[in-house]
Amino acid sequence: MWGIELHRQSEVPLKRQLYQELRDRIVSGRLEAGEALPSTRELAGELKVSRNTVNEAYEMLIAEGFVQSRQGAATRVAEGVFLERKPSEELPKPEKTSVALLADFQTGQPDLRRFPRYLWQQTVQKAMQEMPPHLFGYTGPAGLPKLREEIAAWLFRSKGLSVDPENIFITSGATHALHLAADLLYEEGKEILVEDPCNRGMYHTFLHRGYPLSPIPADEHGLRTECLNGKQACAVYVTPSHQFPLGGILPASRRAALIRYARETNCYIVEDDYDSEFRYYGDPVAPLHALDPERVVYVGTFSKVLFPALRIGYVILPAKLHKRWRQLRTHSDVQNPPFEQAALAELLHTRKFDRHIGKMRKLYKERRQALLDALRDNFQDTWRCWGDAAGLHLAVEFFGMSFDEAFVETCKRNRIRVTPVEAHSIRKGEHTNKLLFGYGHLEPDEIRNGVFLLRRCFGELLRGPR
Repeated sequence: MWGIELHRQSEVPLKRQLYQELRDRIVSGRLEAGEALPSTRELAGELKVSRNTVNEAYEMLIAEGFVQSRQGAATRVAEGVFLERKPSEELPKPEKTSVALLADFQTGQPDLRRFPRYLWQQTVQKAMQEMPPHLFGYTGPAGLPKLREEIAAWLFRSKGLSVDPENIFITSGATHALHLAADLLYEEGKEILVEDPCNRGMYHTFLHRGYPLSPIPADEHGLRTECLNGKQACAVYVTPSHQFPLGGILPASRRAALIRYARETNCYIVEDDYDSEFRYYGDPVAPLHALDPERVVYVGTFSKVLFPALRIGYVILPAKLHKRWRQLRTHSDVQNPPFEQAALAELLHTRKFDRHIGKMRKLYKERRQALLDALRDNFQDTWRCWGDAAGLHLAVEFFGMSFDEAFVETCKRNRIRVTPVEAHSIRKGEHTNKLLFGYGHLEPDEIRNGVFLLRRCFGELLRGPR
């Protein structure tokens, strides 16, 4: 009579199948308001299920207000639960399966094949076993004290930076830190100043917060501080240890000028130190934070040095910003999971992290040299490298070339990924002859083959209409 079909092999219990079937009929109007449902005995007999199954389905309908029941009366459909059926929206077509690339010079990619998985597995297991029960609860927005202490020790031995662990706050990566920093530092009527060119992901992080941005030109030495004159800013975003994407180190005179500007205008500097661990000649560059800890918000990350999915970064904050930061973090996502924090603290404490960084620095130095050799073999003296010998990418200027959308499409057709610097430029037209080569994730043979294929793309571009 009721035409209800139950699937006894399904993992969904029979009572829930019956509840869903009756609910759908009520909502769609097939069972109208005031209409009586059959008795539990009658429906149980028709469906060949126990009466308890029907009782439990009815109880779910009653609890959610789809039906009403009074003792001694039939169970009836409630008023006001009918919903008109909306026409179904057309689902977006699935994207085409991406074609495997023959050459991939994407920037910011560490070599995940060399990450010591077994060591990490052991460390996470050890951290889990030794973690006291209270750390399974809410541990607060600052992060695990042990990790903050170990980061402070790492910064001192690797960069000579002396930091109180109380000023270190753990984040879910650098992007999360920049989201919070934008909210923390913004003042009505003032701008956030950013390098141009700069990382477009970071730029959109600020842009999507709705805050006004103003680009400040950067050259091969980093931010041009003379362009700050007359600007009213609440914050200045910089990458002084390895400017992204051009690769320069901000010289001492510009560092001093930037600190003076921050003091005179009462604004803060956001220092993004995204990959300074990988410098191949000499020691890592001293952070800008060392010049004035009360004016600089330092942002660091472990995503580039370990693996991006780790999602652990940190900020070093002036004391006067602590309270506001805690409020913002508490009301966004509260805290990082404690397990990865504890494992990372253990890696830092045992110096296994230091040894891993040392191995990867040597590996990336060799790959950088392989890229330089391949460029020299394929393009002779028609190019020059920008920036310092650091990081996981090179900015390369090609004399007489201009890399536009047609070039990008030519590369795509040839299954090559390489990014023009113009893609990271806010004001277009100043860096049209430069490309970015990420090499950290590539073996030397992959680098050599990729540069050879790129040279063929150059030939195709030059043969086309100019």
